[in-house]
Amino acid sequence: MTPARSSTRPSRRGRDIGLDVRPPKEACDDQHCPFHGHLAIRGQVIEGTVVSTAMQRTAVVERTLLHFVPKYERYEKRRRRYLVHNPPCLHIPLGHRVKIAETRSIAKAVSFCIVQDLGDARQKARGEDPAPAKAPTEVAAE
Repeated sequence: MTPARSSTRPSRRGRDIGLDVRPPKEACDDQHCPFHGHLAIRGQVIEGTVVSTAMQRTAVVERTLLHFVPKYERYEKRRRRYLVHNPPCLHIPLGHRVKIAETRSIAKAVSFCIVQDLGDARQKARGEDPAPAKAPTEVAAE
């Protein structure tokens, strides 16, 4: 007989989801959180940019790729948008690059979940460090 758990609250440290990502420092009570709930991660792991967080616990992640057109010997830009579950413990803002992983279907169009925040996408595109910008120094008035 196994001993019963002393509390029903989620643990501060998340469980191991099988990917090389750090669990969030904050705990949540979301049943669809891969770290603190019962959602299993399997299948594809994709990187993309968050373009919308207007829905509750759901975000739109966009992935752009280049496709070669042999007739014109040029590349065309294509994009794919994924509806993904956004766990409340990760606090993902708009415009950040994220790593998403495939799960079972959570809703009609939601089959991915955000598992890691990779930082600000604009700074990464320009080749800068993802460190916050310094505040301008005040000039002493004489």
